[in-house]
Amino acid sequence: MVAGAAARGPGTRVPAFLAALRRELELRADALDARWGRAGEEPSRPALDTVYFGGGTPSLLPENDLAGLLGLVRDRFGVTEGAEITAEANPGPDERGDAVQLAAAGITRISYGAQALDEASLRALGRRHHVADVVAAVEEARAAGITSLSLDLLYDLPDQTVAAFAATLEAALDLGPDHLSVYALTLDDPDAEGLTGPGGDHLPTRPGARRWRAAAGPRQGDDRAAAVDEHATARLAEAGFAGYEISNWARPGHESRHNLAYWTRRPHEAVGPGAHAFDGRVRRWNAARLNGYVEALAPGHATVGVLPPGGKEIVDRAGAAAEAVILGLRLADGVPAELGARPPLEAQLAWARAPGSWRKRTMAVWPSRRADGCSPTSSSRASSEAWLGMRPSPAGWLSRSSASAAMTPPSTADAADRRRRCPSIESLSLGVRRRRPLTLA
Repeated sequence: MVAGAAARGPGTRVPAFLAALRRELELRADALDARWGRAGEEPSRPALDTVYFGGGTPSLLPENDLAGLLGLVRDRFGVTEGAEITAEANPGPDERGDAVQLAAAGITRISYGAQALDEASLRALGRRHHVADVVAAVEEARAAGITSLSLDLLYDLPDQTVAAFAATLEAALDLGPDHLSVYALTLDDPDAEGLTGPGGDHLPTRPGARRWRAAAGPRQGDDRAAAVDEHATARLAEAGFAGYEISNWARPGHESRHNLAYWTRRPHEAVGPGAHAFDGRVRRWNAARLNGYVEALAPGHATVGVLPPGGKEIVDRAGAAAEAVILGLRLADGVPAELGARPPLEAQLAWARAPGSWRKRTMAVWPSRRADGCSPTSSSRASSEAWLGMRPSPAGWLSRSSASAAMTPPSTADAADRRRRCPSIESLSLGVRRRRPLTLA
């Protein structure tokens, strides 16, 4: 969120940004204390299970400042033993930070924005780092004792062939990551969507970026993207990665616990420009513009205890049902099959079950799923009930005719523990932009 001239040199805004971030952390913690009691002292206020330093380049922060922020989080929010603590980083030598210092600060997981592992694609994306930088970043992190490493990759790049992406995927696997996020390049227009105003959670698109997107769009291809998706699904399963979410694969035990909190609608706190939070009923976001954020939280501001500009949305029952379906169908676990008998999924499932040929992606029903006490539809349900979803297999997406027989039921989790933990915040994001969930048409 803080980059370019705002991050380096005489015009740096980093000290002001850090002061504002600390102030917001204190204010958010005060509000949670008033509502739920001190973290770790009340059953309704468990300590955080995950902390995520996001926004692209938190590794630009001096390591002592990063450690100081995490210390403040531990003091005001509590952090469980064995918590997942992630930092995003670009792999370039001037942006990835010192892995030894990151580990010393308490970081247990690093997510590198590799995007591609061939020079032509990196140049086409306007990235400053090189393939060798990604290799060096991974080697440094491993040597520093970072126990979980993730790489972000993009596909459906302009004019990208399936063979070119397959080569990038092989190069990524050669580095031995624990987790891979494989995203299709999307060319959204946040300005047209009304997300970039003074209270918006996105920054305005710069003219150069707008021109690049206009030229790149016609050179993407849905058929190529589908072929890449099929290849990635099969190859990653072959390599021992489980596709636990539509764009995310992990070795056992390395799934992103923090992102799973988003996808399962668990409460999470968030601070920083453009950050999104959710308390189980209200979705709240901070405006993305740095100036407004810093000014609102500056020590000399006329209003004591003022929070940064942004907005909020109360999620009603229909909205919660839509979110549960949209987010649940992103996950390999899916959603309870009984949701197919009522809105908002009823009409869509009737269409899905209509006679026809399904070759690429399919719905399937299986007999059991972990009992997830945080799910709005499963808080008191036995784990033997049917769940509905779309599941990958080593051979690609299963056909409708073979799905029920071939799928492996998901494992059972400790429902009682999840129910105990659900009432309050379990995750914290610092400086991460998150889009509001879509509505189900």
